[in-house]
Amino acid sequence: MSDTKQLTLPITGMTCANCVATVERNLKKMDGVQSAVVNLSSERATVDFDAAKLALTDVIARVNHAGYGVATGEADLVIKHLSDDNDARRLEKALAKLEGVLEAQVTFTTEKARMKYVPTIITQAELRRAVAASGFEAIELGGEAEDAEANARENEINEQRRLLIIGLIFTVPLFLLSMGKDFNLLPAFVYSTNTMEGMREAQPWFGWLMLALALPVQFYVGWQYYVGAFKALRNKSANMDVLIVMGSSAAFFYSLSITFGLLMGHVYYETAAVIITLIKLGKFLEARAKGRTSEAIKKLMGLRAKTARVVRAGLEVEVPADDVRVGDIVLVKPGETIPVDGVVMEGRSSIDESMLTGESLPVEKKPGDPLIGATLNKLGMLKFEATKVGKETALAQIIKLVEDAQGSKAPIQKMADQVSAVFVPIVIGLAALTFAGWYFFGAPLAINADTDNFTRALINMVAVLVIACPCAMGLATPTAVMVGTGKGAEAGILFRTSEALERAGQIAVVVLDKTGTITKGQPAVTDIVTADSGRWTDGELLRLAASVEKGSEHPLGESIWAEATTRGLVLVEPAGFKAEAGHGVQAEVEGRSVIVGNRRMFQARGIQLGNLESEVARLQSEAKTAMLVAVDGVAAGVIAVADTIKESSKEAVAELRRMGLKVAMITGDNQKTAEAIAKQVGIDVVLAEVLPEGKASEVKKLQGLVKGKLSKDIKHLIFDVVAMVGDGVNDAPALAQADVGLAIGTGTDVAMAAAPVTLMSGDLRGVARAISLSRKTVATIKQNLFWAFFYNVVLIPAAALGYLNPMLAAGAMAFSSVFVVTNSLRLRGQKI
Repeated sequence: MSDTKQLTLPITGMTCANCVATVERNLKKMDGVQSAVVNLSSERATVDFDAAKLALTDVIARVNHAGYGVATGEADLVIKHLSDDNDARRLEKALAKLEGVLEAQVTFTTEKARMKYVPTIITQAELRRAVAASGFEAIELGGEAEDAEANARENEINEQRRLLIIGLIFTVPLFLLSMGKDFNLLPAFVYSTNTMEGMREAQPWFGWLMLALALPVQFYVGWQYYVGAFKALRNKSANMDVLIVMGSSAAFFYSLSITFGLLMGHVYYETAAVIITLIKLGKFLEARAKGRTSEAIKKLMGLRAKTARVVRAGLEVEVPADDVRVGDIVLVKPGETIPVDGVVMEGRSSIDESMLTGESLPVEKKPGDPLIGATLNKLGMLKFEATKVGKETALAQIIKLVEDAQGSKAPIQKMADQVSAVFVPIVIGLAALTFAGWYFFGAPLAINADTDNFTRALINMVAVLVIACPCAMGLATPTAVMVGTGKGAEAGILFRTSEALERAGQIAVVVLDKTGTITKGQPAVTDIVTADSGRWTDGELLRLAASVEKGSEHPLGESIWAEATTRGLVLVEPAGFKAEAGHGVQAEVEGRSVIVGNRRMFQARGIQLGNLESEVARLQSEAKTAMLVAVDGVAAGVIAVADTIKESSKEAVAELRRMGLKVAMITGDNQKTAEAIAKQVGIDVVLAEVLPEGKASEVKKLQGLVKGKLSKDIKHLIFDVVAMVGDGVNDAPALAQADVGLAIGTGTDVAMAAAPVTLMSGDLRGVARAISLSRKTVATIKQNLFWAFFYNVVLIPAAALGYLNPMLAAGAMAFSSVFVVTNSLRLRGQKI
């Protein structure tokens, strides 16, 4: 049996969709790789592979062979308690075995360890824990742990900035000199003739000056394009680098041949330099803008507490939050951030969870209540036990979910990928046709023209090469997905895949589970009605029923027991407790036989309801469950239990209907009770008396996948995109069956939700927000794709027909991808 592993690698050096295709193709060729997905916007590759056939180093080597890199981090730790060199060797071996560690070196004499690692696989906190597990203590050099991947990206941007500045230093004077010469604006000593008619020829040394200015731009600033083009061609593909190199090199080497006297004509050094510098400017702006698309993730990461106050050996000590262990007792003062997930042991407070759930109101916490790491303690002092740390915390799971969604590919991206795969070869073909067309069939030039047929054809060919932009197509979808999923996370809406983000906008029918979704999922006593005999008071009837229910595990029974406890009633231990499934319970309380059950149980024992009959009918019409109570074989009263409707449910259903969606409710309740609840919240389609295991089947019927008897009010819903909304407790099959499953979570169980979309706050209004966000994200993707295709479809022919100067073409190409990224960033300001 194969041992399948998944790796996420931060890739460097990718510039366009062709780069993505190259990395994917190379990874998929490896024996043992099952799937590989590369994302241009997040610059990450997710690889599923057989660990028996491949190792991490093999995968990294393949990425390097393809011409790209993997961002790595370095950790320097001071190691305490090393006894001798054997300890150093033992620790070195232990560290080298860790998944994600590429190199490990431990030196006994300096008591230091240096490691090279992949930051998306292992963190510095985990490295320190590994050192501790080996029996040593690690102290980090340089204070706080660094974000190695962010540093690698920042270094890349800084390098682009440095090259851009160098490019501008040489290109601006080169461009000004060229324009000045062409318009006769330079001093007389530059020219070889004093005639003022027409274009004057410059002195021979002027060409060499322009070459000196162009050379560093072409082969220093633009060197990465040559390297990228070589690696792409070596991998039998063509990317944006190939187009840039072909375009700029054609202009440069043509000019070089003129400077050396091999040809006669006008030099175009400034064209080659401006092409490279403008594209470098565009790539620099694009990289900065792309960094802003992941700000939501950075904001989530920034929520983490840096330190924690824990009790160890009876003393209160402050430690890095990463060093908190499961079982530690943690203290949190008012105004402090909760460092890890846990359970309250002492104290009461209100907690601001809005940063994770989107819920604005603080949540009251008391002993026994769960706490989520990264939330804010508002009022009281809390002592809690740590239950989840590191990658197991709710925040870490949320970040992973969002990163996974951002790294996945939306179906809408497939068309762009297919076009990108053949785009560059087609452009090269069009450029060749452009040259041939202008050279052989171009309009005759004027007798006094300052150019010739060959030069004109060459310049138009260069314009075609540099105007083409595969980058915009490659960035159109992933940048919007990154911003959309990030914005969703800020609002407490988690999309597991970009496909779920895209699909949610197509929803036409929303099926809402009743318990825990429309209602609170916590049944409560609403009415107590006693028989006309006047023998029992409300309190006495409740006390007897609750004493029987002490031995029950049924939710309805628990609600009766909870109500009695809340009222402070003194309960007694029942004797001879018996439970009849689907009917009720019976026990002896203080010498009396007490029955709490439904109508069927009373009928089986021949107990008459008398005047309670009308009360039972009234309570059921109000969507309440009537629990009958009999004492010593005589009906004593009715206790009504109902699951109260969430305050937001009615507003949420109204919002869904305003969006043009059809809303249905699915429940196991009888038809009458279900219709009463549906009426309260404004739902007109009811699927009642559905057992938990039958919910998936009902969803299938709505999808038209199976035949079944359907009521007339839902027949028209068939074949629409169906969404199922539930709490994930007993409706996981239905959530999985639906076209889009939305799980109502509570923040702590986010990692367990089986649905592609999780609403962390438990607020049903999040469904409408999720659909709205999906619609706006997909609209942004379509705008981006339209621009990317429109730009290329219109401007490539314009360049081929000679309407675009190569320098203008390079500027347009450089800013086309910036436009796409900027348009995606507009999503951050959209209201959902």
